[in-house]
Amino acid sequence: MKTNKKLGYLLVMVLWIIACKKDVKPDVDQIGEDTVLGLVSLSDDFLFWDETTTLTFDLEKGNKELLNHSGDLYLHAGLLLTGSRSEKEWKEVATSWDSNLDSYKLKRESDSKYSIAIHPASFFKRTQPNDVTHIAFLVRNADGSKVLRNADGSDMYWPVSSKQRPDITFKAPTVRPTFVPQSEKPSFAKGEELPIRLKASQSGTLTLFLNGQQVATNQGYELAHKLQLNGTGQQDIQARINANGQRAIKKLTVFVEGDVEVAELPEEINKNGVTINHDKHEVSFVLTAPDKSSVFLLGSFNDFQATQDYALKRTSDGNIWWITLKDLNFQKSHTYQFLIDGQLKIADPYAQLVLDPNHDGDVAPNSGLPDYPREATTGIVSVLALNNTTYTWQTATFNRPDIFDLVIYELHIRDFLDQRNYKTLRDSIAYLKRLGVNAVELMPVQEFEANSSWGYNPSFHFALDKYYGTTNELKAFIDECHQEGIAVILDMVLNHAFGKSPMVRLYQQSGSLTNNPWFNIVPTHPYNVGYDFNHESPLTQQFTKDVIAFWMEEFKVDGFRFDLSKGFTQKNSGTDESDGAVQQWSAYDASRIALWKNYHNFIRERDQDFYVILEHFAEDSEERELAGEGMLLWNNLNHAFNEATMGWNDNSDLKRLFADAHGFEKAQFVSYMESHDEERLMYKNLQYGNTNGNYSTKVLTTALERMKQAAAFLLCSPGPKMIWQFGELGYDISIDENGRTGEKPVKWDYLKDPRRYSLFAHYAKLIDWKRQNPIFRNGTVSHHVNGAVKYYVVKEAEQEVLVIGNFDVVAHDFTLPANLKKNWYDNLPGVACDWRTTGAIALSPGQYYILSINKLNNKQ
Repeated sequence: MKTNKKLGYLLVMVLWIIACKKDVKPDVDQIGEDTVLGLVSLSDDFLFWDETTTLTFDLEKGNKELLNHSGDLYLHAGLLLTGSRSEKEWKEVATSWDSNLDSYKLKRESDSKYSIAIHPASFFKRTQPNDVTHIAFLVRNADGSKVLRNADGSDMYWPVSSKQRPDITFKAPTVRPTFVPQSEKPSFAKGEELPIRLKASQSGTLTLFLNGQQVATNQGYELAHKLQLNGTGQQDIQARINANGQRAIKKLTVFVEGDVEVAELPEEINKNGVTINHDKHEVSFVLTAPDKSSVFLLGSFNDFQATQDYALKRTSDGNIWWITLKDLNFQKSHTYQFLIDGQLKIADPYAQLVLDPNHDGDVAPNSGLPDYPREATTGIVSVLALNNTTYTWQTATFNRPDIFDLVIYELHIRDFLDQRNYKTLRDSIAYLKRLGVNAVELMPVQEFEANSSWGYNPSFHFALDKYYGTTNELKAFIDECHQEGIAVILDMVLNHAFGKSPMVRLYQQSGSLTNNPWFNIVPTHPYNVGYDFNHESPLTQQFTKDVIAFWMEEFKVDGFRFDLSKGFTQKNSGTDESDGAVQQWSAYDASRIALWKNYHNFIRERDQDFYVILEHFAEDSEERELAGEGMLLWNNLNHAFNEATMGWNDNSDLKRLFADAHGFEKAQFVSYMESHDEERLMYKNLQYGNTNGNYSTKVLTTALERMKQAAAFLLCSPGPKMIWQFGELGYDISIDENGRTGEKPVKWDYLKDPRRYSLFAHYAKLIDWKRQNPIFRNGTVSHHVNGAVKYYVVKEAEQEVLVIGNFDVVAHDFTLPANLKKNWYDNLPGVACDWRTTGAIALSPGQYYILSINKLNNKQ
């Protein structure tokens, strides 16, 4: 009984204490434990260098690229150090992308959750973490083809805490593992209540701030508070811990939706990009973004803060967002971005200059780029240069070469010059002039991803890629080319864009496109790269025309070579690269023809003589129709010519050099033996050439002589022609050296080799003849070019030209047909060649003639 009385007494005391505690009001709100986990969650509150922690990844969050994956997954991890220039500059990467070791294989916890336990000091084999700020990581499948990232496509990061000083973290709301922490929830409604829960690594004074104003404080390890979001736009939340005389700060930004003002775009403002009104001292910013809830302008002029004063208006159709600023400083450059729906920051798709924090470090230091606003924002930013120096053109008018006289020199600045810039390229104009070409075709110079690239991965179609120099430097190159009679053609990539394009990112979810008004969710054709434009979309057509008009007018170029022009179709032939799929894709496509006629008419309305060259490779009937509109088609003869130069003639028919083989009236195609896309002829000559006794096409001297023969057959046939850089010197390094699109050796030293210089001089002579003799424009051709001995005859008025040669590795006695038995002039040695009574001619291996009734005109 005494025991029961004691127990009853204790129970009454406990109940009394509980009742008293209910009456006590704490300094902070009571908020339950947040059980919502993010893309990455830790088994502990903090990541310490010398303690084991478990990282758990949720495949249902982030970019979801590995969702429903059934195989093994692997961690890829590195460090960010205090000296890292950007969050992309990983150091001391502890894993290999190309091998799959158990030490970084993840454990499957459920269908969508995988985990790995790591002890950072052991994992990275580094005892001292003093300069380590973050661990950076990705999760990939076994072959690396699919990767788990943040929803915005960025890498994942987790800060490293130190036991020697206090730290603080947000336990609620759920935070994305981005470099600058973001709320997992993209936006909030005005007046919404946001539960905040803070956790500190040491006991101390915890303080919570909203937009610089203190809203809560607590002593100890935790602070909980229900934050009232009464403002609109960007709301800056800051958490602080003061403990033992030391302080730590963590920041979090959330976005609160406000009411959108509906207003029509004034007529004087462009429908996209920036409109500058110097008279009114106004700048208008316009973005096309259908189906978005809000757009804010962030910039150096507002510290990249999304305040209501910088909320864009929306047109009544919901497609266009715009704002006009009246107080910008016109004496300086400004950087800016658009904030979409409170979560996505993009640069202006129409920007003419962008800054990339991850790649601009490789741009020349004297390029005059504005500083990137590292303390204010992340991601690519646009530049509005209100203080630009206008380029003064020296060539007012330029008479372009006739299309049938064109000899185009295709070059890639990166692999053409040791100093990869437009300034040095100007120094090469004298070389091009000496060679005799009358047009230069630059591989893509629009802003592409990274720096060392062929350029077929564009992200900003209006911006000049900074890697090669400035806008005015390119204009100076074009200007000087025009002064020297050389046209400039740009390689234009409008079949696709890559993932950093703002137009891709606007509608990108889980690594794919959803409801994107410019792009197909799935490409409609084989050999697509990047994200496939839907050219049936009115918005895509407008964008394409805007890009075309900009480069025509701003840079005074003379033509475009449109990359992958056959891809401008919504007729779905699938993405399979089998012969059947490619054949289906290449079949006559009336809708594709209509698109190209539309774009071509748009160009012709602005410039009647502008060159339009298509990399098409479709059925002859389709190409014939496009040629009838005045377009030129790429004509790839790499295989046929290379078989001939190597001395293998069973599959070496050169008939596609000539209009009749295409069903064309004229040779309205750009024929070439090499382009950026094919293996170099000389490489295959030396590696795989044919041999007979002492005669071998694998020998450098012989191989170069056979290149002279091939050049004669190419350049003496009617119609426009193209040479790939250094082909005139016998460049013999494989396209696959250092990877297909990788950097190649720049071989100006070839000019010191007399054998290679002889090939250059031969090219120069042939080009000179082509340009000085009208017969090579549209002469009538008869040809026999499918055997070891090949020949063709070009006729116009009183002139005839015969090109004949033996592409075998053995001698041939060639019986002359009656139409070749004439009194010719042999143009190479410059002597008469009377074959009127000759029955047959002896042709040694590689021997050839360029004969004419009348001596060919030449300027040299």
